[in-house]
Amino acid sequence: MKKIVTLIAIINLIGIIIGCGTGTMEAAMANNSIKKDKFQTITEKGVITVASAYGVPFFYINPETNKISGIDADIVTEIAKRLGINKIEMKKIPFSDLLEKLNTDESIDMVASGIYITPEREKLVTFTEPLYKETEAVIVRKFSKINFISDLKNAVVGVEKGTSFEYLAKKWKENNLIKDIMFFENSSELLNAINSGKVDAGISDSVVVNYLLLKDKKLLLRTLKDYTPEIPGAIGIAVRKDEISLLNALNKTINDMKTDGTLYTILVDNGLDKSNMVEN
Repeated sequence: MKKIVTLIAIINLIGIIIGCGTGTMEAAMANNSIKKDKFQTITEKGVITVASAYGVPFFYINPETNKISGIDADIVTEIAKRLGINKIEMKKIPFSDLLEKLNTDESIDMVASGIYITPEREKLVTFTEPLYKETEAVIVRKFSKINFISDLKNAVVGVEKGTSFEYLAKKWKENNLIKDIMFFENSSELLNAINSGKVDAGISDSVVVNYLLLKDKKLLLRTLKDYTPEIPGAIGIAVRKDEISLLNALNKTINDMKTDGTLYTILVDNGLDKSNMVEN
């Protein structure tokens, strides 16, 4: 009788082990399905989803054409074409939330929104090879009496929330170089605030200013000429750290575009020049 009970116990134990093993295997298979290679998924669907802060001039929907436009958008469009991807979908997300959303929202494939490559951001995501380089610019109204940094002492300065320029503005305020800071969700809001007099000046990408002055001749803005940039940087596309095949495909295409001159042509078409180019 004792042998029979022991045998039954062993059989039950085996059943439990097999059951647990099956569940673990099923979970692993499900997990593998979820973590299917991102680049393969994109090419199979023929669609790539890009998160952006909807900021001019990087990646936005042109209201006149209802199509994606901007420097980063033109670069991503050319990359997609070369990779055989027929459609680009855009998700509008506040700049300060872009990298967090990339890591938590599986529907997003990449982020392209004029993002500086910095050590802090590289802890969260992986960046492609640099697309182009730029610096910050101090922007004022065309007929403003502000001509030098020293003229900002009593000025309210606007910056886009979550950008490198936010930290620069905070440093200036701590050092009593400016009176106060006002924050905006994107570059379009910031520039409109400067243009309307809501703020006295703004810190933004030099690329933003060059692009808008090229595209909108009615814009009554200018930059401070006697200003030495403090935070020059390079712009890249952000992907999740584990998306190696996607990163490799992007980098190869970007380097090909640098080599054949396509990337330089895109930059020039958007108001940039050779000083913004990053060589291979």
